[in-house]
Amino acid sequence: MILGQERSSLYKLVGAFLIVSFVITMFYAPRASAHGYIENPASRAALCKSGQNTDCGAIVYEPQSLEAPKGFPAAGPADGKIASANGAFPKLDEQSATRWSKVNISSGPVTFNWKLTAAHSTASWKYYITKPTWNPNAALTRNSFDLTPFCTVNYNGAQPPFSYSNTCNVPQRSGYHVILAVWEIADTANAFYNVIDVNFSGSNPVDTTAPSAPGALNSPSKTSTSVSLAWSASTDNVGVTGYRVFNGANQIASVSGTTLSYNVTGLTGNTAYTFSVRAVDAAGNVSAASNSLTVTTNAPVGNDTQPPTAPGGLHVMGTPTSSSIQLMWSASTDNVGVTGYRIYRGTTLVTTTAGNATSYTVTGLSAGTTYSFSVYAIDAAGNQSAASTVSGTTASTSTTSAWAPNTAYAVGALVTYNGSVYECRQAHTSIVTWEPSNVPALWLKK
Repeated sequence: MILGQERSSLYKLVGAFLIVSFVITMFYAPRASAHGYIENPASRAALCKSGQNTDCGAIVYEPQSLEAPKGFPAAGPADGKIASANGAFPKLDEQSATRWSKVNISSGPVTFNWKLTAAHSTASWKYYITKPTWNPNAALTRNSFDLTPFCTVNYNGAQPPFSYSNTCNVPQRSGYHVILAVWEIADTANAFYNVIDVNFSGSNPVDTTAPSAPGALNSPSKTSTSVSLAWSASTDNVGVTGYRVFNGANQIASVSGTTLSYNVTGLTGNTAYTFSVRAVDAAGNVSAASNSLTVTTNAPVGNDTQPPTAPGGLHVMGTPTSSSIQLMWSASTDNVGVTGYRIYRGTTLVTTTAGNATSYTVTGLSAGTTYSFSVYAIDAAGNQSAASTVSGTTASTSTTSAWAPNTAYAVGALVTYNGSVYECRQAHTSIVTWEPSNVPALWLKK
């Protein structure tokens, strides 16, 4: 009798173990190792990466990561979170007729070019388009789209090349529409979702309005071989996509629409140069020139080839806000003299300060995002020090709401349940029995 009870207990234990293993497998289903996005016609995320779309959040660093469960439209991202892959990059879900830059296309054959950053076996590629009657000022939902794909390419588990394209016949439309491209992975539960904001050529009046001229062109610093330029942002009826920098009548550089500075190098000492900047939009309209700025480079400093020391003790000062981080460092030294500091966010030059500066506040950042900064010292001969680097994270703007079933939650979302606060550990759509206290695999108690 005792032996029978022991066997029964053993069977129950094994059964419980199998159930737990299944649940863990469901919660921790592997994400595809493949990643990719549409380069042409450029997706919303790709235009964020290039700077033609602004205020995009962290997607500018990883447009290839819009990954969510596959099975659209029966499954996949929740309504209102289609563009962001179920809320992973919430800025992308902001929707209005003027929020995003648009790519001009025509109905008929269109080639969609994907850039894959990791190869993976593929089930299919599917393309959907918004209905003729969709509302461009409402959140993207399944009701926004014709849910029969206008193009389906079955790939039968094969592995695509890193540069891959589909040519599809795009239906007749007029004006602004959104195309949803879905790359379904064969051997995981996930897919990659890209939305493309398009304008059907000839259907709307052509954008002929040029941006306003960049303002207040100035030079924060200079050396014998370089001049640092900075200016105020232009405005446009659709959106500024870039700035062109001129030395006299010659264009010497082009930067993104979010970049408001440029360091001109390779100049001759004790020489006057006249600079100007023009803005450009997605339709190719070019603004009038900014104010002309004449700068005379410093006189050459003998044979000075010794760079300054790296700025010391670079750190984040105080508490970052949701859009700014203050940097502080100790002054560099030089055999002649430090004339300025160059501050980079990643690989983008943010500004060049005066030589006596030991702090700078970087603004225009996205909430809840980690950034890497580098600071270099420069001298009058153009010698640049080694970099000092630091990372900082902006404050989150996350709000806390009561947990509810049938709700899509993104990683990092905060909810309250039975008097406690929980943070979402894995993006999912909630159901009854998945209350935060019941599924620690999905929720972390704060």
